[in-house]
Amino acid sequence: MADVGTGEDRGDGVVPSEEDATRSFEDLLDELEAVTDRLAGGELGIEAAADLYERAERLHALASARLAAVRERVERLREPPVP
Repeated sequence: MADVGTGEDRGDGVVPSEEDATRSFEDLLDELEAVTDRLAGGELGIEAAADLYERAERLHALASARLAAVRERVERLREPPVP
């Protein structure tokens, strides 16, 4: 499994790799679903399962941070303009 924590901390505790930092929320979610399916299949060895579990945690954190940022952006847009 590739190191997924080589990027820069954005202040939300999530340190994306350069590749992950450029991926869309939808791409992250698609990979998370694929990883979850592989884990649920039960055909992996313990080391491979642990690696995939770590990847799933990282993908979940990245997707959650991206979603939180979009929610915050939408909330700012909904605020009335300051005169």
